Amino acid sequence: MKLTTTAFGTWSGGRYMHFGEQLSEDALGNLMREAYDKGVRTFVTADVYGTGKADELLGQALAGVDRDTYCLVGTVGHDIYDGVRQGSKGYPRFTDPSLRGPEGYASYLRMATEKSLERCRVSRFDYVFLHNPDWIGYSSPAVWDAMEGLCDSGLTDMIGVAPGPANGFVMDLIHNFETFGDRIDAAMVILNPLEPWPQRHVLPVAERLGIDIMTRVVDYGGVFHGVVQPGHKFRDGDHRSYRPEGWVEHAHEKVGRFQEIADAHGLTLLQFACQWNLSQPAVKSVVPTLIQEAGPNAKSISQELDELAAVSANIVLTPEEIAEVERLGDNEGCMQLKGATLRFPSEGVPLPDQWALRPELVEIAGRYGLDPAW
Repeated sequence: MKLTTTAFGTWSGGRYMHFGEQLSEDALGNLMREAYDKGVRTFVTADVYGTGKADELLGQALAGVDRDTYCLVGTVGHDIYDGVRQGSKGYPRFTDPSLRGPEGYASYLRMATEKSLERCRVSRFDYVFLHNPDWIGYSSPAVWDAMEGLCDSGLTDMIGVAPGPANGFVMDLIHNFETFGDRIDAAMVILNPLEPWPQRHVLPVAERLGIDIMTRVVDYGGVFHGVVQPGHKFRDGDHRSYRPEGWVEHAHEKVGRFQEIADAHGLTLLQFACQWNLSQPAVKSVVPTLIQEAGPNAKSISQELDELAAVSANIVLTPEEIAEVERLGDNEGCMQLKGATLRFPSEGVPLPDQWALRPELVEIAGRYGLDPAW
């Protein structure tokens, strides 16, 4: 089963990623099943979330549901088995040379996928995404031979890549698509009306190569849920508290016009954001973060799910509105991107999310008019 218009990510609810109030396991499990019952038909999980607990909870929530009625996306790549968690940096990638060399990639990916499937209580994924790859994950033929081997083994029907955790990796992702695009079926990237850049450079490449795009952070940190207003206080440890100061206020300078467009089509702000994403030709699926904000007046997470479940693949925004939104939301140069960069010394030891700009990436930057200084 291929990606559906709407999707549920197991990072929602603050249980395994810190956003808003932390739902109990029972409440999050109920929300997962509620998503299915309301018509959401793609579910995305990752073995690193709760070191396997998100997989388990999803498996419990969908127990007894006909496996052929939903699309299941697993993501693997952080070594939660042999790696040692490095504080806020999390677990190392499985391609870390201190853990294994290329000869061990296939056995690791097969083991990690099998264990994730066991926790999810199913025998196969529809997609397995390579989760937050380092430079080796993007560029190594041994990695993508191993990913393709998951299909040959019947563990998944399709494969893809999920860059992160922050935004960027543009030149790396384009190189990955152009090098292994005959194997890659899909990718998951950050995209919303307030963050069209940098992925607007990736989307045409994905469209040309027939790679389907799933988009996350569609809600822009909760702003498109209509709850996060200027002056909003985030709890200690909330991931959004690490964003640059004033990001909510800056967003609301543009939200007024977005609300006018949404109102004209009978959409909520979240549905508007989803519609704009889906208007991009390569985008097939939206998976916003569902967040239960703190406070007595906060919108319920169940209501956010209702809005998501009602999103239609039929685009009601006009071409003029779609173009206007991209102009208003243009965020080019608003952040230092991750991945290959001129900021990283050519002789430096690559980090998990930052590395030197190799010659083949310089060539891609020139061919696509990208600024290597990003």
